[in-house]
Amino acid sequence: MVHPTFKGKKALITGGLGFIGSNLARALVDSGAEVSIVDCLLPEGGGNLFNVDDFKSRVKINTNDIRDAKIMEDLVRGQDMIFDLAAQVGHLESMEDPFTDLDINTRGQLVILEACRHFNPGVKIVFASTRQIYGKAQYLPVDEKHPANPPDINGIHKLAGENYHLLYNKAYGLKSCILRLTNVYGPGQLMKHEKHGFIARFIKSVIEGKSFDIYGPGTQLRDLNYIDDVVEAFLLAGENEKSFGEVFNLGHPQPISILDTAKFLVELAGQGSFKVIQPNSERQKIDIGDYYGDFSKIEKTLGWRPNVSPKEGFKKTLEYYEKNKKHYWK
Repeated sequence: MVHPTFKGKKALITGGLGFIGSNLARALVDSGAEVSIVDCLLPEGGGNLFNVDDFKSRVKINTNDIRDAKIMEDLVRGQDMIFDLAAQVGHLESMEDPFTDLDINTRGQLVILEACRHFNPGVKIVFASTRQIYGKAQYLPVDEKHPANPPDINGIHKLAGENYHLLYNKAYGLKSCILRLTNVYGPGQLMKHEKHGFIARFIKSVIEGKSFDIYGPGTQLRDLNYIDDVVEAFLLAGENEKSFGEVFNLGHPQPISILDTAKFLVELAGQGSFKVIQPNSERQKIDIGDYYGDFSKIEKTLGWRPNVSPKEGFKKTLEYYEKNKKHYWK
């Protein structure tokens, strides 16, 4: 995953101690970039210093908050690239505490963009968004022209973040693009609680040999992306001028049901079990049914296509947490 175009370049990763950010940092360092990370390590967030433990001497780590305008003004100066991954990602949490989600996912983005506009207008920005902004699919696969209808507060705020980036691209010439991520999994994923997606909950349970619940009916289809494929998408977006001002879906050519994902993990781990239960009213309100994305735009524009199958990806993920679970379990 070495990209020579980043050799000697300066890159800032917001949320860089988290799951995706840390894996991206490793790939950039391996590509010869000078990497800085900003991550305030929110207690319920995915930031984890162990994620960069094997290469921490090769990155600059700043544990401040992206909402601090003075800090961001200093951090964006001189950067060639900003990979913007800092966010509050919990869907249920956003419904329970909408103002914190608003502050991080909207005001935080404006702080970053204003810092770039005034102190580094030539920087390139790749913003991490989510397929959650689409809500319940009106047709499948979902392409970038699908109407946005977020089912929760988090989706509304992420959509606002997207629009800020696209506006600053159009109004001020900031080179910014959007990646809409879908069910990313792999080494470094948040495991200390069960609020951020079904995959982490399933993986932790099978490693512990425990039973876990599937919120019915379980036949809902999802497209899953292994972390290496997602990092590749960020690198391609960052180095290609064709990406800026654009929105790209990620996805996988092999959608899999939630139920089959559970069966697959139990089989691979050789332990654990599950049962299907009825979701509570809070979960029912934000359930989107089947979802899988059309990623043909990013494939045609940037040459990105996922290479890791669910079998290969889950095998690597289980092996990683079997070895390192003490750094991720609460």
